[in-house]
Amino acid sequence: MRDAEHQLARSFEDNRPRLLRLAYTMTGSLVDAEDCVQEAWLRLRGVEDPAGIRDLTAWLTTTVSRLALDALGSARARRERYVGTWLPEPLVESGVQDPADRITLDESVSMALLVVLERLSPAERTAFVLHDVFSVPFPEIADLVGRTPAAVRQLASRGRRRVQDEGPQAPATEAEQRELVHAFTAACQDGDLPGLIALLDPNVVLRGDGGGKVATLEHEVRDATRIAPMMLARAKAVGPMEFVPATVNGALGLVIRGGDPDPSRSAVRASDGLSVLAFTVDNGLITAIDVVRNPDKLAAVPPLG
Repeated sequence: MRDAEHQLARSFEDNRPRLLRLAYTMTGSLVDAEDCVQEAWLRLRGVEDPAGIRDLTAWLTTTVSRLALDALGSARARRERYVGTWLPEPLVESGVQDPADRITLDESVSMALLVVLERLSPAERTAFVLHDVFSVPFPEIADLVGRTPAAVRQLASRGRRRVQDEGPQAPATEAEQRELVHAFTAACQDGDLPGLIALLDPNVVLRGDGGGKVATLEHEVRDATRIAPMMLARAKAVGPMEFVPATVNGALGLVIRGGDPDPSRSAVRASDGLSVLAFTVDNGLITAIDVVRNPDKLAAVPPLG
């Protein structure tokens, strides 16, 4: 009996990274993703005869997908009451975590994709993510969302078109991303306004997520000639800042330490005073800068530098 339980736990842990990535891509929240995966484990433990599950990976995928869909519905209601812009919780890679304890970071969890997914309906998001990202057959998705396979095919198609239309058309290579991020850092540190503008697409968008807990943008801002001076002014206003390159949702981004938290507050968290920047690059220019400052979303940022 103990050997069977051990084998079940091992099989579940083998599936955990994929399940976390699935739940995170569907919800945009690491906290919700971890809750979904933990609940799936509890449900698996509650099955009378787990050995009778013919395809454990498929069973876990379906279970986590149902839980993530429920979580997404609840989250959308919360986000309607959210103060300011809501951005996905960033995934920052330290390089020292156990692979079993983190989400595999690749293009399927890029900030650019997750921001587009936020604009889809829950059914469209579920159909697209499960079919296009995780290769789940349409009939299985149909059972999950209560639609016909033909209807699910259309949902996935609409999601796919949205992602293709709004996502980068010529994404950066790893080397190009690194060059741009390093140039962006240098321009900010040197106060180089022309140099910073040259890195930005003319219609670049800047989004900030503070959740009402720290100062940030209330609405997204567009136009390189507006955004570049704003960023340099911010850097000057808060004083010295430490720019630490880090993998953010599968691509090089920045963790910025600066703007010390208010020392008069009774409880100052390690995540206070942090900003995580994710960059979307298209055709060699930065087309989006997503800045997450809400300390609730930065608690999992590992020590870097």
